[in-house]
Amino acid sequence: METDVVNDRPDDTQARARASEETETRAGEAAPAPNADDAAAAEPLLAAADAAVTDVPPAADVDYKDRWLRAEADLQNFRRRAQRDVEEARRNAEERVLLEIVAAIDDLERALDSARAAGAAEAYIEGVQLVARRLAEYLARQGVTAIDPTGEPFDPRFHEALLEVPAGEGARPGDVVQVALKGYRRGERALRAARVVVARRGDGA
Repeated sequence: METDVVNDRPDDTQARARASEETETRAGEAAPAPNADDAAAAEPLLAAADAAVTDVPPAADVDYKDRWLRAEADLQNFRRRAQRDVEEARRNAEERVLLEIVAAIDDLERALDSARAAGAAEAYIEGVQLVARRLAEYLARQGVTAIDPTGEPFDPRFHEALLEVPAGEGARPGDVVQVALKGYRRGERALRAARVVVARRGDGA
């Protein structure tokens, strides 16, 4: 058996070169040669993969401008609906407060009627009138006005009919002949419909 001897001296470069060449030769002899059968078996798989890729249909053309326009229209509609909802909620909240003030005015007016009937002191009556007037002025600043439809045709938007009575002298069928509870309106909306008595024909028709 032959033994390769490598000189350990640092300047023995020829010995180190011969040792490196022998190591590369042994590594090349130990590596197995490629198997032709394995390569042949892999070819059908690669061909099938290439066919699958080429068989994918091309993506259809997308009209991105049309999609953008539709999305923009939906967004504008949503904003308008949200704005309407906010305004409706605000108006409802305001009207609830205004109705409480209307109810307070009703109580003050009933108190005035009772005070006058009982012969109360004029100073007391004037004080109650002042409070009622201040509340009415606040309602006026909020666009609320009282409804007194006596003698006017019945309007279901602002009037609530309690009953019908035969039309008296000078009253036409369908006219309001009496107001049981004063109404209030705010713009084109009824804050509280007036409760009224409506005239009808004397024969009940």
